[in-house]
Amino acid sequence: MKNTFYNPLQQTIASLPISSITSERKDLLEEMAQYLREKLRTGQEIRLNFICTHNSRRSQLAQIWAQTAAANYGIEAFCYSGGVEVTAFNPRAVSAIQRDGFKVVQKDGENPIYFVLFSDDSEPIVTFSKVYDDPMNATKDFAAVMTCDHADENCPFIPGTEKRFPLRFKDPKAFDDSPLEKKMYSESSHQIAAELFYLFEKVSKPSA
Repeated sequence: MKNTFYNPLQQTIASLPISSITSERKDLLEEMAQYLREKLRTGQEIRLNFICTHNSRRSQLAQIWAQTAAANYGIEAFCYSGGVEVTAFNPRAVSAIQRDGFKVVQKDGENPIYFVLFSDDSEPIVTFSKVYDDPMNATKDFAAVMTCDHADENCPFIPGTEKRFPLRFKDPKAFDDSPLEKKMYSESSHQIAAELFYLFEKVSKPSA
């Protein structure tokens, strides 16, 4: 059953820049969709671990949007994120998803834990910075989705991975403390969301 999202989030989803996804990116997303469709066909769990160096921005956004997109299309998926070192879920990225319409509950600490909701009926998406092999994440039979070039180039082997996809995104960190900060974090969130909604639509409707 599809979830009913919060109204502001639904408005964000309706305006995602899906039409701007390039043909090259669509080819990669179709390869990922084939992997996920095969998982469904054979009755196996879909497990995606989104990985970048610090697990602070792009991989966190990807985890949240992938879990949301899966719910939108009624697909059971288990979405995780991790890095090669622990930092914290960057507050600028947290603010971006709040602007997009997610509800966020924060448990304070040096590395805060966030509970992210897309509807009142949804289970919270639990996010915090962690290494990719943290006990919170899948340990085997998962796809590693590399969301940054540094992690992709410097982590040639991710234990437990059965498939690896280089779905890299530009880092909005370059705009921290600039007049463009808020705009570029939102653009990053929306690009990631658009590609993951496109992905799960292709899983749900291969001919779409």
